[in-house]
Amino acid sequence: MSPNIRIVLVEPSHPGNIGAVARAMKNMALEDLVLVRPKQFPHSEATARASGADDILERARVVDSVAEALAGCGFVAATTSRDRDQNFRVADVRDAAERIVSEARRAPAAVLFGAERTGLTNDDLEAAHVLIRIPANEAYLSLNLAMAVQLVAYELFRARGAKVVPLPTDVPLATPEDMDRLYVHLAEVMEEVDFRDRTQSGTNLMARIRRFLQRAELDQNEVNILRGLLTAMQNRRRRAGGTDRDA
Repeated sequence: MSPNIRIVLVEPSHPGNIGAVARAMKNMALEDLVLVRPKQFPHSEATARASGADDILERARVVDSVAEALAGCGFVAATTSRDRDQNFRVADVRDAAERIVSEARRAPAAVLFGAERTGLTNDDLEAAHVLIRIPANEAYLSLNLAMAVQLVAYELFRARGAKVVPLPTDVPLATPEDMDRLYVHLAEVMEEVDFRDRTQSGTNLMARIRRFLQRAELDQNEVNILRGLLTAMQNRRRRAGGTDRDA
């Protein structure tokens, strides 16, 4: 189900940015876009930059004021890259996203983004409950409009519980028996090439190898590849005349 979150762009000047914002929104399952006094919209560049998110542009509403854009909303957040009057509450984008998602469960919530060159005015911020700051290089804080929307939309997506789901695979993890056979085989090859533990106790090397291979979580195919490599090394040495001790 689509979240009850509205993205509001105030006086966007570049139609390409509007299209890129639509694309960013669709990437992160946001659908409600409102434009306040856009300089050029609709526009072919906006459609081109949307790259398949045309439905977001088609549903986008154009209004004459921030008040119209926020009609019916409860919680309102606004983005800023500048220091503002200290009476404004300022939140990190990740913390703000969690609050927005929580508030959107009971009433529509909105996120305001300002014009590319000037950002939001103090008048635009009158309805905002919190200002969002996106951490960035202090020497260059200005973000492209579409980039700023993408970052906020991503945090909103994560705050709604999205997680990376590993791709399914038909190959099971190697069993403990598979791994034991690999370690025995590896120890044989290490002995043949005289690759020994040079520490005083002489017992740490294989233990460390076991640990890092266990962390790798090898599947059965990967164990077979490694054992095939070890066998190829042994065969090559035998064709070359046996071990160093035999030469």
